[in-house]
Amino acid sequence: MQQLPGWMMTNIRMEVCVDSVESAVNAERGGASRIELCSGLMEGGITPSSGLLQVVKQYVRIPVFAMIRPRGGDFLYSDSEIEVMKADIKMAKANGADGTVFGVLTTDGRVNTEVCMDLIAFDMVHDPTTVLECLISMGFERVLTSGCDSTALEGLPIIKRLVEQAKQRIIVVPGGGITERNVQRILEGSGAQEFHCSARSSRDSSMKFRNSSVSMGVSLSAPEYSVKVADICRLRTMISVAKDSV
Repeated sequence: MQQLPGWMMTNIRMEVCVDSVESAVNAERGGASRIELCSGLMEGGITPSSGLLQVVKQYVRIPVFAMIRPRGGDFLYSDSEIEVMKADIKMAKANGADGTVFGVLTTDGRVNTEVCMDLIAFDMVHDPTTVLECLISMGFERVLTSGCDSTALEGLPIIKRLVEQAKQRIIVVPGGGITERNVQRILEGSGAQEFHCSARSSRDSSMKFRNSSVSMGVSLSAPEYSVKVADICRLRTMISVAKDSV
């Protein structure tokens, strides 16, 4: 019988956002309990390709949730974008996704109940406490939030209030800038038991020939010969810190 790591014997769970097979494997090796799979993390994450999802499912055993987001930017989608999302949900299910993650809002920052199915874009809503009750009544299982702020640390007071309001009727998952340096403070300050992170570090590209005059992206894009991947050591450190805090 396989012995579970000590942190898994607690209720603390870490979801890791990844955009490659390498990062997915590293996340599992580092102790993640669940993967949120996407592409384009520089845009905050968009829908992964069917090929990426298929291969990730071949390489890892932990649950893989596919992000369903047709573009970067806000969460107010056109009818055609919603059609794309519906098609992507079918694609994700057909390719073995264990769940999907997305959010759809109305122009006034409220939940669009017509199209929301699994997870929701919570941090741009008009009134998070009211919307939380809406999500609970709709039967949602989780809500990912940075406390309606730029990072989970800055939004900690709202996250704590939402965890207390949820009363275990829905799982409030803090996310946004969570690292090994602040996870203990967020855990202790929020009362949450699940967390969302990317735990990424840069590694140098294996390319030997490099043309410094050509770039495949805009000036604000990531360096051409540097790759961001989930860092096993960083993730294990975060989980260890979280375990020691409970």
